[in-house]
Amino acid sequence: MGEKLADKDKTHYRKAFNSPYLSSGDIVEPTILTIDKAELLIDQTKRTKDKFNTIFFIEKEIRQGEKLKPMILNATNSRTMKDLAGSPFLNDWGGVSITVYVDPNVKMMGETVDGLRINKAAPRLQKPELVKGSEEWDRALESYVKNGNLNMIKKYRSISKETEKAIMEAVGNVA
Repeated sequence: MGEKLADKDKTHYRKAFNSPYLSSGDIVEPTILTIDKAELLIDQTKRTKDKFNTIFFIEKEIRQGEKLKPMILNATNSRTMKDLAGSPFLNDWGGVSITVYVDPNVKMMGETVDGLRINKAAPRLQKPELVKGSEEWDRALESYVKNGNLNMIKKYRSISKETEKAIMEAVGNVA
């Protein structure tokens, strides 16, 4: 027998089914993700023509080298998102950070299955600091010029008073 692998290093059986959506096979521990956007979209599996609340994430990978897929929200997760975002409108869910985990007791079509759930409590996050010269810096400048404020950037990055002042000076120099 070799070394015992940690769950995060193992391959879940559901990986073989190659779903275009995030599934319980993709989440091996509670994972904090930030929503980029939420939309009502037609089922991408092409099994139905149903429309689903679908969220896309700012993060591009679930683990290094493994693409992060969008997540379909059932009614339970949609209600949780409404509460976390403070709005029932999909358009208002961008920028909200969530914790996704696997609940082994989800009822679906009379069976108990592993299902994805969004934690009802907002994750406690330390947003990364906006750094002058970074790609985010350029976006912050563009956002400030376009919107006249830094609200969109502050959803994703922490901005110190010194950095905010530097943005104002940079925008003043650009204009």
